[in-house]
Amino acid sequence: MTENGVGPDLVTHNIVLSAYKSGAQYSKALSYFELMKGTHIRPDTTTLNIVINCLVKLGQYGKAMDIFNSMRDERADSRPDIVTFTSIIHLYSVCGQIENCKAVFNAMLAEGIQPNIVSYNTLMAAYASHGMSKEAVAVFDQIKQNGFRPDVVSYTSLLNAYRRSQLPEKAREIFDMMKRNNVKPNLVSYNALIDAYGSNGLLAEAVEVLRQMEQDGIKPNIVSICTLLAACGHCRQKVNIDAVLSAAELRCIKLNTVAYNSAIGSYMNVGEFEKAIALYKSMRKRKVLADSVTYTILISGSYKLSRYSEALGFLDDMVGLKIPLTKEVYSSVICVYSKQGQVAEAESMFNMMKVSGCCPDVVAYTAMLHAYNSAENWAKASAIFLEMEENGIQPDSIACSALLRAFNKGGQPSKVLVLAKYMREKAIPLNDAVFFEMVSACSILQDWKTTIDLIKLMEPWFPLVSIGLLNQLLHLLGKSGKIESMMKLFYKIIASGVPASFNTYSILLKNLLAAENWRKYIEVLQWMEDSGIQPSKGMFVDIVSFSQKRCGVEYADKIKEKVGKLKLFLP
Repeated sequence: MTENGVGPDLVTHNIVLSAYKSGAQYSKALSYFELMKGTHIRPDTTTLNIVINCLVKLGQYGKAMDIFNSMRDERADSRPDIVTFTSIIHLYSVCGQIENCKAVFNAMLAEGIQPNIVSYNTLMAAYASHGMSKEAVAVFDQIKQNGFRPDVVSYTSLLNAYRRSQLPEKAREIFDMMKRNNVKPNLVSYNALIDAYGSNGLLAEAVEVLRQMEQDGIKPNIVSICTLLAACGHCRQKVNIDAVLSAAELRCIKLNTVAYNSAIGSYMNVGEFEKAIALYKSMRKRKVLADSVTYTILISGSYKLSRYSEALGFLDDMVGLKIPLTKEVYSSVICVYSKQGQVAEAESMFNMMKVSGCCPDVVAYTAMLHAYNSAENWAKASAIFLEMEENGIQPDSIACSALLRAFNKGGQPSKVLVLAKYMREKAIPLNDAVFFEMVSACSILQDWKTTIDLIKLMEPWFPLVSIGLLNQLLHLLGKSGKIESMMKLFYKIIASGVPASFNTYSILLKNLLAAENWRKYIEVLQWMEDSGIQPSKGMFVDIVSFSQKRCGVEYADKIKEKVGKLKLFLP
């Protein structure tokens, strides 16, 4: 055109820009727009809509908003139209600012621009992406009320809303409604329904959707396969992972990086380490590019399966390929070093994590707490806990229990009680491990008042804590000579519905005998038998021996008579 003396006009420029956009060459479109600005031709709304779309695709949201705001200026030559507003709704959706999506939609209405099916679908998709099914349903109803016919995108968005809300049956209802209303589901619709079932552990239903999909003449794609592989991992189905991979091969669907990652992750989830490694090797052999997700799955999976040397081997591979380490990789490697007692290596990795700009999370900090706990260095454990808090990382029960254990092992039981008080103030949930360390601290300190307070604190938790921990409390009270408190605790344990174990009764009997309370001893023996737990012969021998050594003839005969009435007869 230029060589023939025909200068490009606005229409020409818009066609070129549109071609770049359609070809997903967004950067080239923006470069062309910069050249266009150097000419005498002024962009119109269509031009700016294309540029906004390209900026959103490239994640340059601020620049896209600048253009949108300039278009809304009263002096602007090019005013926003329905396409502009719809693009901005999508922009806020991908940014996660859902409340702004509705605000832009309302602003469009206020400016007298009537929404079309695309703008409605964009708003509904924004709600769907966050599982806001009620809001998505409201938009769906508006589409029908305003005279539009919901299309496949409308139905699929609503289906997605229920998928993300973990309501697979509702998602199925929308899918069936779509077919009843003569709207043919597309590949995206089927994949969304597969995921709705698969992500909720309904693997058989997900596989059935795949079959139905093929019967309806729609070929599954790599997304279908990835979704099913992820579902296998969720459901911990070893056999089905193999079946899905075979299905992909039969259908000539080549696995991409995402598919390999899903399959490797699923194998790791079900403990099939060797199959995961074989698949990784196949991936490398077929020259499918392994990415940071691949190595994150391999390293964290190896750690969880206690394959520590393999985890470190994958770390070497990742570093060798110059793939940036993720937060999960750093945390997993720190955990590996911690488990192996390699404190210096764990510290080095932790510091490297901070230097790289990857802020340690609660997992990384907890791993360091465990490392210092293993090294019996309570001072460093305490320092790392304070650093964690200063950096705005809220410690959880696991992190706190690790520090509590470090304090007890380091001979600092009083600090255990201080930290336990901090946990209650910060509303950090108390768990079995936390209670165990608190009980141990009370025992070391012989702090009976705090022990009684601890029992009151624990009482609502009795059905959730282990009987071993409750037995420890009973032993602590009995050993201290507080027999009445010990028996009161036992009554509370039984009243809470926690079944007493053989060890529970053994602790009671041992301490009752030490307190020479033979009447209660025989009563507890009877309770034991009544609960279906057979006392040992030694328990009967102990009470008879006690009666002969410590009681007069009169009491000795009474004890022998009472013991004789029990189900176990002495030789």
